[in-house]
Amino acid sequence: MNHWTPDDIPDQSGRTALITGGSSGIGLETARVLARHGARVILAGRGQTRLDQAAETVRAVASGVRTGTLVLDLADLSSIRDAATRIAETETIDLLFNNAGVMNLPERQLTRDGFEMTVGTNHLGHFAFDAQVWPAVRRSPTPRVVTVSAIAARWPMGRLDDLMSEKSYRAMGAYAKSKRANIVYTLELARRTALSRLAALVVHPGSAMTGLQQHGTGMLSRIVTPVAARLFMGSADGAAWPSLYAATSRHVSSGQFIGPAGRDQTSDTPKPAKLPTGANDIDAARRLWTANEQLTGVPFDPGTETAP
Repeated sequence: MNHWTPDDIPDQSGRTALITGGSSGIGLETARVLARHGARVILAGRGQTRLDQAAETVRAVASGVRTGTLVLDLADLSSIRDAATRIAETETIDLLFNNAGVMNLPERQLTRDGFEMTVGTNHLGHFAFDAQVWPAVRRSPTPRVVTVSAIAARWPMGRLDDLMSEKSYRAMGAYAKSKRANIVYTLELARRTALSRLAALVVHPGSAMTGLQQHGTGMLSRIVTPVAARLFMGSADGAAWPSLYAATSRHVSSGQFIGPAGRDQTSDTPKPAKLPTGANDIDAARRLWTANEQLTGVPFDPGTETAP
């Protein structure tokens, strides 16, 4: 594959992108680039003030940029329901980015609805939001759903048994589970929409420094994380490239896993990546889908039809 950059993105005029975690990091950079190519972007996040600041940043990339904001707390099913209902009733979403996330929480915490915080936010929150915002996605003639996972999904501690870390809790183990669940969910979504014009893809940003790493605590985190960032991690801007490529390239297919090229996984050029072992287990994916519905109380039948 030739070297790809965001300059290769085709005109996105007339398309609307909704980006969770859109007020910072990968989400904000994704929004800025899409807006520069003509897309209208809706930034979703927990705080209106930060969303307004991010929207102003996005509008600065070019004249005539159109933005919207959506208050959304993925750790609260009632917030998810309210936000999704607002979008589902009025919008057409062409590009849906499941981008928001948390990591490195030093102690096991629970969401408002009793889920382990990392899995509850990164995975279950997005599942519930997607399910309820789906009418807006189905209105698009050629929608794409891009879910942001991580290379942590390959770690052995990312197995999906004990999904809520009730037996034992390790911060990075919970994160790895959430990112593996992102992959398993997206591949199953691709299978369930295989007869439609929708494409569901999952990406990882490689070893890039983004806002997520800022949740570490203690002296070790303050020393090691900045040093590691300088030595081993790519740019946060480049970290958005897999998401942008998955959302706009004509050379991708539903169900693909996209990440940066290069052995160190910091090179910006996106390409298909190797799935974690067992991530394509269809039976396991179906069990996870059922568990998602039971835990959240939100049924999700993505169907096979999109707008004519």
